[in-house]
Amino acid sequence: QVQLVESGGGLVQAGGSLRLSCAVSGRTFSNYAMGWFRQAPGKEREFLGGISWTSGSTDYADSVKGRFTISRDNAKNTVYLQMNSLKPEDTAVYYCAAGSTIVEVTTRPARYDYWGQGTQVTVSS
Repeated sequence: QVQLVESGGGLVQAGGSLRLSCAVSGRTFSNYAMGWFRQAPGKEREFLGGISWTSGSTDYADSVKGRFTISRDNAKNTVYLQMNSLKPEDTAVYYCAAGSTIVEVTTRPARYDYWGQGTQVTVSS
C-alpha cells in the first residue's frame, strides 16, 4: 500500500507564499507520476500540475503557471508545491496524488490511484 501525506497548508494573506509537501511512503514504483489538485467548496477537483518521478518533467495548468512550482526530492520521497503570489481564489483543499500506471503527468484525476488526505489553504484578501 502507498501512503501520501500532505503538509504545509494554512492561512496566508493575498500576495504571500506557501510550500506544500507530499511525503510518499509504503510501496513505491520505479516509474510513476505525481499530481497536485485542489478542490474549493462547490467546485470540481482542479488539476494544478504534476511531475514525472522518473524524468522530472513538469506540467502546469494555465491558471497557476508562473506562480506555482513543483519539485521533488528523491532521497526524501517527497514532492513539493511552491505557491507564490497567492490570491483569495486559490483558497481550497489541496491534494497530492500518485499514479502507479502512468509515467507522464495527466490532468485526469481518474488516472491517479493514490491520494493524500488533503491540506487546507486559505488566502485572505
